[in-house]
Amino acid sequence: MTSVKDALKKLQETLEDDKKVEELEDVRLCMVPWQMPLITKMDPSLGTLKKCKHLRLSSNQIDRIGSLAGMESLEILSLARNQLKKIENLDSVAGTLKQLWISYNNIVALNGIEKLQNLEVLYMSNNKVHDIKEIERLQSLPKLTELLFHGNAFHSRFLSEGGDEKEYRFEIMKRLPNLKILDGVHIEDEERAEAQSRS
Repeated sequence: MTSVKDALKKLQETLEDDKKVEELEDVRLCMVPWQMPLITKMDPSLGTLKKCKHLRLSSNQIDRIGSLAGMESLEILSLARNQLKKIENLDSVAGTLKQLWISYNNIVALNGIEKLQNLEVLYMSNNKVHDIKEIERLQSLPKLTELLFHGNAFHSRFLSEGGDEKEYRFEIMKRLPNLKILDGVHIEDEERAEAQSRS
């Protein structure tokens, strides 16, 4: 098991002499050759990354979002391809976080996301959200304009029960009328109007 503290130490060793890991704006602790075994736990050493705007922890074995206290500049958090089960411990970055990338995890519910009032982009495809009502939690995010959600249990069940991709998009758009991009596809005015007419 590699700890975040160990990974940061190894990252520091790869930097030029005059650079400090604490001053980096983009910190990547995923899929790097020197990091084996994978990170399983987020620890308080992340708090030393005060200038970090983009933290990449994808493709590890993290099963729980740990504290991000001290990461006062964090705008993009990438935790895709881990083993997360829920959204938690994001209070300390709620004021700055604009993008959350959590696709390919085991997330069933979206409770906890409502604190992220500045969130603009949410990538959470291929998780285990089975109830469309979970999408309604995103209504409390006034700045959310892009959502990647396909591949969740709800999406798969909807299609297997005879629904089509167009109807699936309408269901999401009815609940989130401010979205501009859904599953990588721009929402056209005509599509939005048709979705709202079905409300």
